[in-house]
Amino acid sequence: MLSTNDKIRRRIRILAAVILIPIMLGLNARFYYVQVIDHEFYLQEARKRYTTTRVTTGKRGEIFDVHGNLLVSNSPCVSITCDPFNLTGDAQRRKLAFILAKHLDDTYDSFYRKLNPVRQRRGRDGKLLYRPDGSPDLVPNRYAMIDRNTSLQAAAKIKEQTKLNKIYALVYKDSYMRTYPKGSLLSNVLGYTNVVDDVDVPQIGLERQMNAQMNPEEGRERYERTRDGAPLSYGIHEFEQSRDGKNIYLTISEPIQAILEEELDASYEKWQPATLYAAIADPRTGNILAIAQRPTFNPNIRSTFTAEAARTRIAEDSMEPGSIIKPFTIGKALDWGFVTPQTEIDCNHGVWIYLNKPLRDSHPYDKLTVEGVIQKSSNIGTAKVAMMLGEQRVYQALKTFRFGDKTGLPFPIEESGLVLPVKKWDGLSITRFPIGYGVRVTPLQMIRAYCALANNGKMPQLRLIDRLEDPVTGEVTRIPSPPPVQMFDRPETCATLISMMIKVTQKGGTAVKAAIPGYEVAGKTGTSRKYIPTRRDSNGRIIERGHYASGKYFSSFVGFVPARNPALVMLVTMDEPKGSYYAATVAAPTFKATMTRVLRHLNIQPDPALLENNRTTP
Repeated sequence: MLSTNDKIRRRIRILAAVILIPIMLGLNARFYYVQVIDHEFYLQEARKRYTTTRVTTGKRGEIFDVHGNLLVSNSPCVSITCDPFNLTGDAQRRKLAFILAKHLDDTYDSFYRKLNPVRQRRGRDGKLLYRPDGSPDLVPNRYAMIDRNTSLQAAAKIKEQTKLNKIYALVYKDSYMRTYPKGSLLSNVLGYTNVVDDVDVPQIGLERQMNAQMNPEEGRERYERTRDGAPLSYGIHEFEQSRDGKNIYLTISEPIQAILEEELDASYEKWQPATLYAAIADPRTGNILAIAQRPTFNPNIRSTFTAEAARTRIAEDSMEPGSIIKPFTIGKALDWGFVTPQTEIDCNHGVWIYLNKPLRDSHPYDKLTVEGVIQKSSNIGTAKVAMMLGEQRVYQALKTFRFGDKTGLPFPIEESGLVLPVKKWDGLSITRFPIGYGVRVTPLQMIRAYCALANNGKMPQLRLIDRLEDPVTGEVTRIPSPPPVQMFDRPETCATLISMMIKVTQKGGTAVKAAIPGYEVAGKTGTSRKYIPTRRDSNGRIIERGHYASGKYFSSFVGFVPARNPALVMLVTMDEPKGSYYAATVAAPTFKATMTRVLRHLNIQPDPALLENNRTTP
């Protein structure tokens, strides 16, 4: 017979069996369900928690000159962000702020604030929410940008110290910092980028215009990790390769660009114009070899940046060109047989009254041949040649050389200029347009037109980009150029006009200061009053009517050398030079100084006969 204690123990065992067996059976069933039936579900949930997706960034395409000299590059760096929700407390937040301040260029207080980010809540309609007192409804934010351009060395030290302190809140993304190794060289053309949300956003210049070609494609790496972020040797590891953007090779020659910029610095300092710009082109190919302007900026040093300095004025600005446009009306008058170089023009002793308005020359010439009209830059002589042609032919002459038409060079903004159709001309237009007043052209259009004169009358398409290169495959895509278009009907016309323009730089001409010993130089000066266009308010009401500014001028010289076998065309324009405004004094010497050095750089030898002539001429 069982004792009382035995009975109690037996009842406990029975009770335990009744209670525990179902529990054990239930647990076993649950384990089976979890491990077998729902295995895949819970595996995926665990992987979500311990799976990291890392975005990799390809390199933005770089920019080179035609010879392969690097103009815009990418420096490897690391972008660091933080998820503050992964910080275990304020002590860890303070520790992390201390580590960041030690290795990055900012203060402890600044990083501590960054590690406590807040954002303003939005409603279901997307509108920002506010508290009853009118203050923003702020909530903690799970994203904090720490540093976009951390050096590889600094990032490695931060990783090491955060790991030692068991801080797992930082996210590292391999990135690249846009750099401009040549400083301000060609900066107005190249442009620059700003980093917005870890992405290079182009602002101006080729960085903006060629963004689609240079922009990289992101890649993604997805892997399972340990708690401290290290990839597991097993499990998921998926990889999608990023792709670098295409490299751009310009027609620019860095050595020629450097020469031009050095000479512009000297001219800018001497004459202190409001602006100064110049360009050099190969007339046979239309390749732009150099473009520069002053003032300018250094894209690596944003304190040098101003909106005016950043504008690519040679494309964005149009002006009344003055006398540099005269060869085109006179050239077509020669071509159509209305005049010869020896045709005499009565220049009325320097003052000609037409429709009760005076037209003046700088000197009181009596009669000049057409050749003399170009050499002396006679306004009256040019206007009278235009009268022989008539309005429709003068318009045709200007449009033949594509004044008023964009060049199509890859600038974000390019002005088209203005040549009014004949129906909008007034009585004076035929005497003013051929001498460069009442029409507006861009310096690029003028470069293009002079390339046509230098290239035996054949106008090339201007080129700034030579080729694109895929850095992955090495595939090169060359930018095609259409064949040049002949501007003259008679093949001898251009040679005749060039002979006349050579005299401009010889004794008795207006541009003797552009002459280069040992070389024939053809060119033309242009000094024009500065026209201030009509300004209107937002309602279209006139604030200020268009007018010519008192005492303000554009001073230009355009020329090509060697004149009869030209390798180079150059334009230089000064806006409001100080001390003198005559192009012969301020612009022509800049041409001479620059071209002398460029000819030497290209090893274009002088003509010995011309050198001897220079020595013997008193």
